[in-house]
Amino acid sequence: MSVSIYNNPTFTDSPYGLKLQQTFSTAGTFSVTIPTGINRVYAIVIGGGGAGASKATGGGGGGGAGGYSAGWTYVSNTVTVGAGATGTSVAGGGANGGSSIYGMVMAGGGSGAVSSTTAGGAAGGATTPNQTTTSTASYTGAPSVSTSGAIGYAAAGGFGQAGGAGVSSGGGDGSSTTTGTQSGTAGGKGLICGGGAAAGTAGVGTGGNGGTGDLYAGGTGTSGTGTSFGGGGGGAGFLGAGSNASANNGGNGGNGGGGGGGASTLGTAGSGGGGVVYLYY
Repeated sequence: MSVSIYNNPTFTDSPYGLKLQQTFSTAGTFSVTIPTGINRVYAIVIGGGGAGASKATGGGGGGGAGGYSAGWTYVSNTVTVGAGATGTSVAGGGANGGSSIYGMVMAGGGSGAVSSTTAGGAAGGATTPNQTTTSTASYTGAPSVSTSGAIGYAAAGGFGQAGGAGVSSGGGDGSSTTTGTQSGTAGGKGLICGGGAAAGTAGVGTGGNGGTGDLYAGGTGTSGTGTSFGGGGGGAGFLGAGSNASANNGGNGGNGGGGGGGASTLGTAGSGGGGVVYLYY
């Protein structure tokens, strides 16, 4: 008989013997008070998701998911929560998500979709995102991913394919062709997911779905004839589902680091989901 860990109360994501004491899910830097006698804290830290891209013609790529890190750290009196990047209708690359940090545990924000191509953004690396299809090494020490769409702890963005799968996944690759039937690819699957990419065409355009995570679904892309369709769905976050695309606009990434969906033909790209920090002791 199989047992699902998601509806069985005997399973928990909490570190053994510890309780979740403080949650920070609003972007910014805040003061933290830890009780006297607590010298070490276990932190789960997630960066903000990257935004999708918008294109003057064709479809933009999806944003990369925010990075994920967890571990023990010394007590710190401040915590920084990275903001999800804001998507715009200006043609060009998506903005990068903000990094989150508590003590020695940090997680980079997701990369925005790449400006010079239709490629999706890479998942969040160690500190600051690099706006390429590859991903930097994560805080956990996992190596960088040099191949577009490849699987990695912090996975690469898609280039001619879906975003790479991983704990944090990459954004999908948009379609640059503006005639005929075209599709953007999906964001990568993982714990925190990249956004789907867009397609902008005079024919039938279908935006890629945002990546679906272990707990939440990605948003769906739109489909229809003409350039007012083809937006990509937002990627699933650690705390919530990605939003569906609307017309040629990308869906927003789910709360907890999801990547924003790509937009087509000067639609508004999806914004990345905000970061979060959990403190256990």
